[in-house]
Amino acid sequence: MKKLFTILLFLPVLSLAANLSDFAGRWEIAPGKNLDTGRRGGHVLEIQTAGNQIALIRSISGRSTYADTLALTVGQTIEKEITTYRIPNIFYLGIRGKKGDKKTFATRFDAATATMTVVEKFPVLVSQGNEEMTHVHTYTLKPDEIMVYRLTRPSRQGGEEQLITYKPENSKKAWTMELENEWNIDGKLDQNAALISLQGVVNRSQPQLYFVYPEKWDFNFTPHVREFLQTKRYYTFLPLQTLEQAVETFRKHIKGYIVWDKEVRTSLIVAFTLAGLEDAVVVSGEQIPLMEKNGIPCIEDYRGKFSGQSDFQIYSWAKAQYWSRSSKESIVWLGGEHGRIMKPGVVDWGMYNRAFFQDLSCHPADSAEYNLAKELLSEMKPMSRVYGWHSYKKDSEGEYTTLASSFGYPVDGLHSLPNMSFMKHVPVTPGFTFKNNHNIEPGKTYKPEKKVYIACIQTDCLGLGAWTQPGRGTIPYAWEVTMNWSWMAPAMLEFFYSQATPNDYFIGSLGGPGYMYPRAIPKDKLPALVDKAYSLMQDLDLNYFEIMDHARLGQKESNNNLPLDIIQTFFERMPGAIGFGNGYNASHTFYSDGKRSLISFDYYLAQDRSEADAVADLNELIFLNKDRPYFLLMHVRQWSNIERVKSILDKLGPEVEVVPLDLFTMMANAKPTFKNWYLPSASAE
Repeated sequence: MKKLFTILLFLPVLSLAANLSDFAGRWEIAPGKNLDTGRRGGHVLEIQTAGNQIALIRSISGRSTYADTLALTVGQTIEKEITTYRIPNIFYLGIRGKKGDKKTFATRFDAATATMTVVEKFPVLVSQGNEEMTHVHTYTLKPDEIMVYRLTRPSRQGGEEQLITYKPENSKKAWTMELENEWNIDGKLDQNAALISLQGVVNRSQPQLYFVYPEKWDFNFTPHVREFLQTKRYYTFLPLQTLEQAVETFRKHIKGYIVWDKEVRTSLIVAFTLAGLEDAVVVSGEQIPLMEKNGIPCIEDYRGKFSGQSDFQIYSWAKAQYWSRSSKESIVWLGGEHGRIMKPGVVDWGMYNRAFFQDLSCHPADSAEYNLAKELLSEMKPMSRVYGWHSYKKDSEGEYTTLASSFGYPVDGLHSLPNMSFMKHVPVTPGFTFKNNHNIEPGKTYKPEKKVYIACIQTDCLGLGAWTQPGRGTIPYAWEVTMNWSWMAPAMLEFFYSQATPNDYFIGSLGGPGYMYPRAIPKDKLPALVDKAYSLMQDLDLNYFEIMDHARLGQKESNNNLPLDIIQTFFERMPGAIGFGNGYNASHTFYSDGKRSLISFDYYLAQDRSEADAVADLNELIFLNKDRPYFLLMHVRQWSNIERVKSILDKLGPEVEVVPLDLFTMMANAKPTFKNWYLPSASAE
């Protein structure tokens, strides 16, 4: 039964009384650590304001209640009779109110800090007799539409802070579900595909549905980001257990359904395109009764439509049907796993952008699919974006990224990128700024000693690998930032920045404003793309940039190295960058202009390389590079956690020092012992 707890505060006219209206509304307890309310449970606090008056009305649900009515005047002390033995907010102490006695209240309001304070003094009975207690109640408005109530009393020392964080009632309310790790057409792919397409529909205008992906998912941060949204951004997540619950919850958002053919995998990819255009969900034949039960109309049924057709034929048909209505600024390669498996994590984001989905081959020898892919890309707007990932069956990462780069389009992978339609709507906390952990002072000269200096860069973006694994913060470490998240998912970057230790240093990546190969970018497009990347670096407080170029420009194998003209373009158009890194596996391009340097990876730490072999590898490099200082840049593949990396580095000799990447770079700038080497041209082998 819901009872009522009422406090009425009547305040005189203040010079800044208009600030009182900011308190008005109904407030509910936000998730996170809050003052223990005992068996009284949660409550809703309603605040009413009218001119110089403010009323606080607290509705409590629970087995026991407490009620009181106060009329207070700012700047004065008043008395009020104690009407109950119970004392609110004291549940575990043997303290009793003196019923029939008097308590006093002094109230003030500070408009400058948006804080209302009530000092309450009252006599109590303890086991040894009479005492007096003081409760100081403060209500403070905070950024992000938050109000914090604090209870303090002089008699209590230590312990956790006693507070309740409130948010406007029914605000920041969303639903969450944990997806099953089943992506086979013969298993539960149809369930997961329907759910992810539903997410693309319901998150179109506001963040309503968030998924926690399985533990082994490529992007392993989904449970950690949800916790961040709950405890730091005050989202209340309501659990969903089944597809049926999800459809019933969001029925009003669903305009129709599209049936895909389990015998033709590609039909599901085509269905995602139409679903994004129509605000529909994709279903298998077995799920049609669920749609009919909820009165959802059928928009299209692909069963039997594409039987016996090739991917080229199916996508050619889809282009004729849907391309004119699809975005010309976003396109999705829904590749990755193949055969009877599909992991369509990026689908919600593609649907949000009304993108055209496909997994066409980027291998030039597959001429039909390759030419269709080129045709689609050629009809997109300048500075468009390619989302998703190439098919592991059809082509290579190098061919895929080369093709996108040849049109001047950055790639934002992977096909498994999750929850972007949700995170797009979550801004950073008001007042939050992206602040990197710089280890150098502008204008200061850093002179190296006769040592071996090692700096580590963890690649494949912040979301993969070691960020949430053991050891982070124990050694200096550099992390590639997916810079486009600054506008695609700003709160996700806030999650990483706010968790960073002093040893975590962020760098810009990768080749452009997204994943790009500079050698494949047309020369007339490269300057604008470098400018865009540099702008993102400035937004995110980054002063180091990394390039990875595996462009397939007709050669049999990819090549990590860069020509001088491209190096100089980055030097010229990123004047605030202290230096540049290059490569993925070990590379050979090194360059110093006398002030700044580009240093390639001298070592690639693969995830399956034994610690003993890694130590032997590094010692061999140290032996062969005899001049001191020697600057050894090490690439750590995403699946190695920092405990493993530290264990390897700890086994090296006393002349080795692991240093932050920016300090490493400034010392290399001061004394570049490497030899300049670069490709004679962009297309050179």
